[in-house]
Amino acid sequence: MSFYSDEDTSDELGTLGWYHHDLSRHAAEALLLSNGTDGSYLLRNSNEGIDCFSLSVRAKDSVKHFHVTRKDSSYVFGFNEFANLQDFVYHFANQPLLGSDSGTLIVLKCPYPWRVEEPSIYESVRVHTAIQTGRTEKDLVANAPSLGTKEGYLVKQGAFVKNWKQRWFTLNRYELKYFKDKMGEEPIRTLDLRACSAVQFDYTQDRVNCFCLVFPERTFYLCSKSAVEGDEWIKILRWKLVRLLRLDVFTPLTAHFHGGC
Repeated sequence: MSFYSDEDTSDELGTLGWYHHDLSRHAAEALLLSNGTDGSYLLRNSNEGIDCFSLSVRAKDSVKHFHVTRKDSSYVFGFNEFANLQDFVYHFANQPLLGSDSGTLIVLKCPYPWRVEEPSIYESVRVHTAIQTGRTEKDLVANAPSLGTKEGYLVKQGAFVKNWKQRWFTLNRYELKYFKDKMGEEPIRTLDLRACSAVQFDYTQDRVNCFCLVFPERTFYLCSKSAVEGDEWIKILRWKLVRLLRLDVFTPLTAHFHGGC
């Protein structure tokens, strides 16, 4: 597959076959998780301003987002600055390896194309009637849970024996799951964030970079490898809780997590 498209545009990025223009973060995550593979990636506009972009990359069961900025004709990504778009693209052609604060290593294997071949086939309508009456456009409320994915290793305190063990955590929609390790297929436990009342830094434990999730029946204590990684976890978990409050979709206090310790 060519790295470039035939799109005619005044912006040179429009010639890049994996530049998805104004695709949102949510749509990028849905697209890569549903139809991409580990190492698939795409470039899209960032909401941080002109000449700011985001490289969205699928990493197993999550999607990570990295800053890309343009300065005149050059592109800045990671530790490198590329003199022009061609040099930037050549870098990706050689499948770069990325590492984040979580310790996850990702090989950028394959760009996800902006244009995908699609069949021009449509369903025939056989039944078409209204189930309710008297409603207006004000009753049409668009709603979809944010994917807001993240994954990485954290050290977790046990429930009964207060020892600490490293676990692989994945965050998707309202669920925070943890596994014995990255290769685990079945989670040890799934935490339903709709019953979580707070996510905050914790200084009661004899450990650094510690934070906790407060549930009605238990508080979970977690530690990250670095302060930056811990801050990222806290920010995205708090962001989830704020959205849940707005949607008012919290679950009854008795049904909030299942699984092991």
